[in-house]
Amino acid sequence: MSLRNLLSITALLFCTSIFAQASLKKVMVSGKVIDKITSQPMEYVTVTVIKTDNNKIVNGISTDKNGNFNFELNAGIYNFKFEYMGYKTIELTQQNLTTDSNLGNIQIEEDAKEIEVVEVRAEKTTVEIKLDKKVYNLGKDLMVKGGTVSDVLDNIPSVTVDAEGTISLRGNENVKVLIDGKPSNAVSVNDALKMLPADAVDKVEVITNPSARYDAEGGAGILNIVLKKGKTNGFNGSLMATTGNPDNHGINGTLNYKTDKFNLFTTQGYNYRSNPGYSKVNTRYLNSDNSTNSYIDEDRDNSRINKGYNGGFGFDWYLDKSTTWTNSVNYRRNIGDNEEDVDFNNYDANRNFTFYRNRLNKEDQKEENIEFNSNLVKNFSKSGHKLTVDGSFSESKNYNNSTIFDNSTLSPITSIDLTKNNQKQRRNLIQADYVLPIGEKFQFEAGYRGNFVNQNTDYAVLNDGVVNNAFTNVLEYVENVNALYTQFGIKLNKLSMLYGLRFEDSDIEVNQVTSNIYKNKKYNNFFPSAFFTYELTDNTNLSLNYSKRINRPRGRQLNPFNTFSSNINIFRGNPDLNPNLTDAVDLGFLTKLGKFTLSTSAYYNYTKNSFQMVRFVEGLNPDGVPITTTSFVNIGQENRTGFEFTLNYTPYKWWRLNSNFNVFRVQTKGDFNYSYFDALNNLIEKTQNFDNTASSWFARINSKITLPAKIDWQTNVTYNGPQNNAQGRVKGIFAMNLGFSKDVLKDKATIALNANDVFNSRVRRMETYIPGQIESDSEMQWRRRQITLSFTYRFNKQKNEKEKQPKRDSDENGGEF
Repeated sequence: MSLRNLLSITALLFCTSIFAQASLKKVMVSGKVIDKITSQPMEYVTVTVIKTDNNKIVNGISTDKNGNFNFELNAGIYNFKFEYMGYKTIELTQQNLTTDSNLGNIQIEEDAKEIEVVEVRAEKTTVEIKLDKKVYNLGKDLMVKGGTVSDVLDNIPSVTVDAEGTISLRGNENVKVLIDGKPSNAVSVNDALKMLPADAVDKVEVITNPSARYDAEGGAGILNIVLKKGKTNGFNGSLMATTGNPDNHGINGTLNYKTDKFNLFTTQGYNYRSNPGYSKVNTRYLNSDNSTNSYIDEDRDNSRINKGYNGGFGFDWYLDKSTTWTNSVNYRRNIGDNEEDVDFNNYDANRNFTFYRNRLNKEDQKEENIEFNSNLVKNFSKSGHKLTVDGSFSESKNYNNSTIFDNSTLSPITSIDLTKNNQKQRRNLIQADYVLPIGEKFQFEAGYRGNFVNQNTDYAVLNDGVVNNAFTNVLEYVENVNALYTQFGIKLNKLSMLYGLRFEDSDIEVNQVTSNIYKNKKYNNFFPSAFFTYELTDNTNLSLNYSKRINRPRGRQLNPFNTFSSNINIFRGNPDLNPNLTDAVDLGFLTKLGKFTLSTSAYYNYTKNSFQMVRFVEGLNPDGVPITTTSFVNIGQENRTGFEFTLNYTPYKWWRLNSNFNVFRVQTKGDFNYSYFDALNNLIEKTQNFDNTASSWFARINSKITLPAKIDWQTNVTYNGPQNNAQGRVKGIFAMNLGFSKDVLKDKATIALNANDVFNSRVRRMETYIPGQIESDSEMQWRRRQITLSFTYRFNKQKNEKEKQPKRDSDENGGEF
């Protein structure tokens, strides 16, 4: 269907809706919910409106901070239901509404039996299936006490975090990670997630096929991490202390004070972590006829110590009953002392030892991030009708200095190299979203988003006090993206539809100041999307989704200068790297059968101009050892197909099982051409063919058992299957985590003991083979087995507080349809 036809149909539906609404009489309904005993107003009470002639839900809203509710309905006869966790449900039936009506004060009272049930339900992670995403509201059954946000993500279905901290969604690393709906202001989002404590996370939104309201960035989809913020009146909070081995010590606290006029909140935390790891690379260098030229065995030990502070404070100001203005400031500071000890043993073609080299890298790192956020929400009289305006302004600095000592049996002299890698980044984001429900079956959305990034990298290398111009450089990167979007939602009986169109104008500047390489890339794209969901029964639905995505290269991927961590294995960016575009289709099925909940999905992604990381040999170092370069190139196209399912099963009240399985197939087509000068200054031209088909899979199962004395025992088992690529193979990885927790002090506190990677098996192993160049085996363990003990204390705050929050008509990124 052409865009012109789609717009015509949308306009016709819009006009039809307006005409239909004009023919129906509207009435305003209002009221107030209060506690029967204390007569205090009740906030967050769910008010559900049911049409009596067909028993269908026609509206739903939650009461405001004063217990009030109001909405607009067509004149008719309705039933009203008032629900609040821990309270008895109240119903008003056969309300004949012909004029504007006030239902008066609705009194609700506590239900002791219901309160007991709530505390059990609050312990488990629940999932909300929405038209364009899945929302995981985190419970105690995720083993993340004392961990970081990276540990949280590694427990979410469809998401994996590898040994280096790289995040993948359905096996695809081209995923956009947001925090509270906004990009992280840190230079490295993976590092930022390792600094945030797991206890700060409220929920995770998994958006495998985003609609037009979201950024088009991220070919695999979007992960939105929503942090906690207090919602109950009065003064409340929590405090968590952590200790572990290897060193993992910290203290984190949240405080919240809320009144009818404002809400003050703060989060403060300090962590001291040690992350020992290692890597090995055994390489056989080949001649052009694939015979052996030489061998190098490389052993690397890492000792990383990080001391991090994370703090923020803010306030919600309730300007009136329908308008809230939120402002917050967040500050993160991390100091790292990293030591890397690398041994190189060199051998000739017959495996005879030739010489030994050692590189000792002592690195000091300091990172600072500061961010200011402002959010204004205006709710209009009609339920779901609202305007949201956001502004986010941040700056981050990353200072990294290293001293490298190089020893070799070929020389009695120890060379000393100094490196400096200073990065500064400014990010400004402005966004506005408008949501307009039209009657009971239609919804219109529109919005603007401007994302402006300026990043500067100053990299320098001194060899024995002399500047090395082959490595020293300055890179400036500027990204300005302006976007407009609109969406139109339709609900016809059991069929829900959402059509969207997003336009993004991109202006990218890559300025390699040192080598005078300047690239300015301007392009604009339309990103259509369409979502369909059909309710087969009350517990079963079928969905079909389509969206178009983009993945832009950034910073390190574009910088044409070499890194200096190793003199035989180097990384170099590619300033000519272009973005790639992905068309994504997803077919989903969800059903609930008694104690089982099954969610399945079949998906297909087609990517044009796909860019991938490649390795190749170019030239020799001063010792005559071949230099292996790693870089990114656009190789052609990629086809990715897959199937996944998530199964939740509760065989008994004391035992819950959650499992996730994903299998996928990746087909790439394209060639990589490159050239270099050999030791005799001869120009060597090479071509690598990247036509490849690979399949892989991963599986995860979570088990939570309540033992006697109300001790919770949690087990998490994960296996990432092996995967072939055009240059080798990544081997499978098995890992298991264990956790035990118990509530103490009348359920005001929790003690938890976790063992992460029980068998110390989370090691990434790879095989690489490039004919006529290299054959290598490598393995890497980013972090070894971790034992963590934590104590959490809650004051004036129930552990089940989150369960008292009803479903919303909207979320942080716009209206829900």
